[in-house]
Amino acid sequence: MSNDRTSITVDDLYQLDWLEEPRCSPDGELIAYVRVSVDRTANRYRRAIWLARSAERSPRRFTAGLKNDTTPRWSPDGRRLAFVSDRDGETAQIYLIDLGGGEARQLTSMPNGASDPAWSPDGTRVAFLSPANEAERSAEDQDQTPPTLDDEWDQQQAAARRKHDEAQRFDPRVLTRLPYRSGASFFDDRRFHVYVVDVPEDDNAEPPTPRRLTEGDLHYAAPTWMPDGHSLLTTATRDPEADSLFAYYDLLRVPVPAEGRGTPQRLTEEGFSYYDPEPSPDGSLIALRRMPDDRPLAAGARIAVLNAEGGELRDLTADADLNVEYFHWMPDGRGVFFTAGWRGDQTVYAVMLEDGDKRAATSDQRQAMSRQTNRSSPVSGLQSAVLRASGRLIAEFDVAPNGNIAFIAGAAGNPCELFIHRPDGSETQLTTINRKLLEQRQVVPIEELIYTAADGREVQGWLLYPPGFDSAQQYPLTVHIHGGPHVMWGPGFRTMWHEWQATAARGYVVFFCNPRGSEGYGELWRDGIHANWGIADAPDIMAGVDAAIARGGIDPARIGVTGGSYGGYMTAWLIGHTNRFACAVAARGVYNLLSHHSTSDAHELIEFEFDGFPWELHDKLWQHSPLVHAHKITTPLRILHSEQDYRVPISEAEQLFAILRRRKQVVEFIRYPRESHELTRSGEPRHRADHMERTLEWFDRYCKPAAEDGG
Repeated sequence: MSNDRTSITVDDLYQLDWLEEPRCSPDGELIAYVRVSVDRTANRYRRAIWLARSAERSPRRFTAGLKNDTTPRWSPDGRRLAFVSDRDGETAQIYLIDLGGGEARQLTSMPNGASDPAWSPDGTRVAFLSPANEAERSAEDQDQTPPTLDDEWDQQQAAARRKHDEAQRFDPRVLTRLPYRSGASFFDDRRFHVYVVDVPEDDNAEPPTPRRLTEGDLHYAAPTWMPDGHSLLTTATRDPEADSLFAYYDLLRVPVPAEGRGTPQRLTEEGFSYYDPEPSPDGSLIALRRMPDDRPLAAGARIAVLNAEGGELRDLTADADLNVEYFHWMPDGRGVFFTAGWRGDQTVYAVMLEDGDKRAATSDQRQAMSRQTNRSSPVSGLQSAVLRASGRLIAEFDVAPNGNIAFIAGAAGNPCELFIHRPDGSETQLTTINRKLLEQRQVVPIEELIYTAADGREVQGWLLYPPGFDSAQQYPLTVHIHGGPHVMWGPGFRTMWHEWQATAARGYVVFFCNPRGSEGYGELWRDGIHANWGIADAPDIMAGVDAAIARGGIDPARIGVTGGSYGGYMTAWLIGHTNRFACAVAARGVYNLLSHHSTSDAHELIEFEFDGFPWELHDKLWQHSPLVHAHKITTPLRILHSEQDYRVPISEAEQLFAILRRRKQVVEFIRYPRESHELTRSGEPRHRADHMERTLEWFDRYCKPAAEDGG
C-alpha cells in the first residue's frame, strides 16, 4: 500500500458515489443506469442517467441530473429512453429522450406525479403509476380536466391555491386505517393506479391525456406488459381493510382495450402474498416472487410460475434454502435467474423450468435442508450459481436478450461498481466511479472470522484492523450490529462499507457478524430468533467478541457497541445484560415491543415474529423489550433517532432516554429533524455525516486514552 495514501474519514461521504437501476438495451450493447452523487453545498443528492457499452469501459453521462433523473426504461427498438424526473417541478413526471441526445420531452403532466414507466411491446404506449383519490378518479372519468393556463402568473396562483387546498384537506387529519404514515410522511387518501398514454409520433405534438386502466380503493404496483400488448400484469392489495403495508398482495392481469377500461382478472388466491410479476418471453407463463401470508419473514420469498391465464402455481425454488431478492427470465425462457444472499455474499443463481419442484417444500423438508452446516451449499442440484460470488454482494441486475447480465455489486475493496457478465463466462467491470478517491485512501482488508457460539453452532463474522495494526499493541474494538432483524451483512454491503472503513481508520478494530436471525444461512437460522429476540441471538454476538479478542491486539476494557433499528434494540439489550462495553451508541432502535407494535408502520413485524398481538402477549413482549432491563444499564449511552421515523417512532428513544436520565446514568439523546428510518442510508448528507461523527466521537470519548483523542 502506497505510503502517501491517507486514512478514510467521515468527510469522504461527500465524495462517494453509488449506482442504481441497471437496464440493458434491447440489443444488449448498452446499459443505462443511475449514478448518485452528493451535492455538499445543497445538502442533497443528485441522480443522473449514464450509459455504458457492454464491450468496453466507456461510460458517459446521458442526462444532466440537476435534480433526480431515475428509472431508465428502453423503448423496444432501443432508440429512446423513458425515465422519471422532477426537473420541472415538485412532482416527478415521465420524460422521453432519444438515444442520439437532445432535449428530453415531457410525456406526462399528472397532478400527483407519475412513476414506474413501462413501454408497450410495439413502442407506441407507455404504462405508468400515478396516485389519485376517489374524487380525482371521478373527475377523470367525466373528463373534468383543469383548464390550461398560459400565463405564468396564473400558473403560480393556481399552484399556490392547490397547495393551500391540499393542506386544508388534512386539517384536522381523519384516520380510519393502518398504517397511516410511513417513511417521513403521512398517507393521504390517494391510491396508486395504472395509466397508459400514447407516445406521439411527432416530437412537436402534445402528448394525449393518459387513460386510467384500474379503479377502486386499491393500491396497484408497477405495471409490466404481456408480450402481446393486450394486457398488463400488476399486483394489488387483496383487502383494503387488511391494515398492512407489506403483505396480502395478489397478481392481477389488467386488460388494455382500445378505449375505456376492462375488468382485471385476479390470478392468485390468499395463502401467499405475490410480488414483481414478469411474463416469460413467449408470454405463456408468469413468474413472480411469493411469500406465505402466515410466516413471510421466516419462510422468505420463493419464485413461483403459473400459466398466463391462471391456474396452479409451481414453486421453482422450493429445493433451495434461499430467500429470493430479484429475478429475471432467461432470454430463451427455459428458466429464471435470481439473486439471493448466502454467507455474506449475494450472487446470481439459475433455476430451469424442467428442474423446479411442482410443489412447495413442506416446513419439515425446509428445516431438514437448513440443518446442513452453515458452510454447505444452499442449493440442491436444481440450482447453480451463474456468477462467481468472490466476496461480492450483487445489489441489482438485468438480463439482455443476447444473454448479457449487467449487475451492480460491492466488495471489500470497493463499495459499488457496474459489471457485465457474458454468456461465455467472461466479465468486465464497466465503471470506476470512486477510483480517484480510493486511490488516495488506505482501504483496509475485511477478514473473515468463523467462530463457535455457546451452543456449538458456527457463526460467520468479519474483522477490519486499523492501518498499521500491530498485534503486540492493544487497540479498542467496536462491535457493529445489523438491523432487520433478518438482514445479511457482508464485506460488500454498500451502505455500511464507508462507516466500517472510517471506524477502522480512526484506530479501531471493527467487528460485525450475522448472528441467529440473519439472512443468508437458511430458513432454520433465520427463524432461530422467532419469538425469542435478544435471548437467542445475543450469545452469538458476545461469542464473536470473545473470538475477536482471542486473536490478539484488542483491549477487552475498551469495547464500544453500536447498531441501528434492530441493531439499536440489540445494543440496548446487551448493555442491559452485561457491563463489558465501555460505551454504546443505539440508533433508531426498538426498545419497547408493546408500544412499537401500535406506533410503527410495520406492526405486522411483532405479530409475525411473536405469533400474536400485544393484548395476548403482554408479558412475553415486555420481557423481550430492552426497556424492561434499562434500570440495569450503567454503560454510557448515546441515543440517535430521527424525528419523523415512522418505522420505529421516536417515542421508543424517548422512553429509553427518560428512564436512564431519571436514574442519573450517562446518557445523551440526539434528535434529527426531517429524517425517517432511512437516515444513515438516504438521509440528508450532513445528517448522515453528523450521525457517523457523533458515533465515533462517543467511542473516542470512552474507548481511547486522552493521548489518543482525535484518532
